[in-house]
Amino acid sequence: MSILFKLITTIQQTLFPALETELDAPLGEKGELFVSVVELVRPERFTAHFEWAGVGCPRQWRLPILLAFIAKAVWNFPTTRALLDRLAHDPTLRRLCGWERAGEVPSEATFSRAFAEFAKSQLPQQLHEALIKDKLGDKLVGHLSTDATAIAAREKPAAKPKPAPKAKAKRGRPTKGEERPAPDPKRLELQGGRTLAENLAELPCQCDSGAKKNAQGINQYWRGYKGHLITADGGIPVGFVLSSASLHDSQVAIPLLQMAAGRVTSLYDLMDSAYYAEPIMGYSRRLGHVPVIEPKATRGAPAAQLEPARRLRYRERSTAERANSDLKDNHGGATVRVRGGLKVAAHLMLGVLVVAAKSLVGLLE
Repeated sequence: MSILFKLITTIQQTLFPALETELDAPLGEKGELFVSVVELVRPERFTAHFEWAGVGCPRQWRLPILLAFIAKAVWNFPTTRALLDRLAHDPTLRRLCGWERAGEVPSEATFSRAFAEFAKSQLPQQLHEALIKDKLGDKLVGHLSTDATAIAAREKPAAKPKPAPKAKAKRGRPTKGEERPAPDPKRLELQGGRTLAENLAELPCQCDSGAKKNAQGINQYWRGYKGHLITADGGIPVGFVLSSASLHDSQVAIPLLQMAAGRVTSLYDLMDSAYYAEPIMGYSRRLGHVPVIEPKATRGAPAAQLEPARRLRYRERSTAERANSDLKDNHGGATVRVRGGLKVAAHLMLGVLVVAAKSLVGLLE
């Protein structure tokens, strides 16, 4: 029996009844999910340096505020104001977060300052990484599935810098003895030789406009960002990257593979035709994986078909699509009210954290 199975069994059979007795109220489905997320993640391990250290004016305890933001993702509250209203009128949720009385709940301004601290330090990303390493780090993952989704935001698109003027290239074939400069290497060609930190730092992450074909082949337009998710079997998110809406899906494939490789051991990389590029397939092979990427149609020729065995494996890629849908429908992905890449990423990562914990629990129920 795995340690994870024992932990989840203990939570469901021992902790839930004890909490319901202590709170004198049923937890409900959302309450049980919230308790499961907190017990699996153990966020108190990461908040010590946010707390007051006895110097200067005392400030509000940050751990209950972090728990409240996790509750916001669990219950899919659209705004912090809605979260505070629920805390004021729901004693069960308030006590689960760590406040006995409604008057103890901090103001909306304090919540905003605390969230800015969490976002700047990338605390939600740290919580998610620790969860995946703790629960899946010693497991063998069969398939890693990659998908991107539109993230609408309520902010003005950033002004794009004007590209530097390029020297006009000569047309036609070079004359005998003429040497022409080699074209600059593309981002995909450079990413394989960089570290994960270097690749992430180079990706654009400001608000702009994007376009993406949906499942029906119709172009979808939005203003905001794009979320890139890589999931393990069972739809467990093991990595997430936020980028500008205009960035092509393929530009984040190698960073996602690097991120996942540092957390889990896997065998197959499943991606749709947007990721069909030799640098991506080559990097997957360098990691010792088998790339299963849907071929792309070329000009004047239809797309090649995957071999039957690979086509069967490719069906597993839908787990990434379902995880993205769960994030947007149920855990904050469609209610982005903060501004700026750091805060938007933190808001979404709390939702990704909930999706990951819920998927881990679902696998063992």
